[in-house]
Amino acid sequence: MSRRFKQLTCLLCLMAVLLKAHAQDPYENIIQINGVTMTADSLRAVPNVVVVVKGKNRGVESSDMGVFSIVAYKGDTLQFSQIGFRSKDYVIPKNLAGHYFSLIQLMTQDTFYLPETIIRPLPSREQFDYAFKHWSIPDDKYEIARRNTNALMLRALAYSLPRDGRESQAMYQNLQAQTATYYGQQKPMNIFNPLAWAEFFDAWKRGDFRNKNKFNTNSQ
Repeated sequence: MSRRFKQLTCLLCLMAVLLKAHAQDPYENIIQINGVTMTADSLRAVPNVVVVVKGKNRGVESSDMGVFSIVAYKGDTLQFSQIGFRSKDYVIPKNLAGHYFSLIQLMTQDTFYLPETIIRPLPSREQFDYAFKHWSIPDDKYEIARRNTNALMLRALAYSLPRDGRESQAMYQNLQAQTATYYGQQKPMNIFNPLAWAEFFDAWKRGDFRNKNKFNTNSQ
């Protein structure tokens, strides 16, 4: 009986520990880090340093005085990066007490070596004059756009290029609209058009019909 009691007691203690660990408030792992970024050699403030929590889409940027503040979890890794300085990683200890921590991050300057570039003038003045006169420099985008939008160029393109699909469709729809206007009835004839009669009288006065008849008689 005592053996079973001991086993039951151990089981209850184990369950109590597990429940306590499971019921632990996740707020305990949150920590706010306030710090400043400085140079390692002269202890000057490094502004605009990007502080990012690795593996999470969260980060801040230090101020002009190098001061920053970020909220993370204990055990996260902070990455410090800035142009001209080497990137630094800082792992937040998991055994920190409390929810606030102060940090001074020293940044080491990084040196970039660019490839050597040598600029030489032309060998002689005569060759410079020849190159200035005869070298063909391609047009830039602004010159090409100005030439393509010229009025004469646009007019030539309008006469030479065929109609595209939109223009052909618009023309066909206009023809359909004109046909549908007189659907079921006969189209008006010019015999009732006073302008057509005026043009006929003007042609008759000029002798257009007499010339045509004369031409037909002479040809026969």
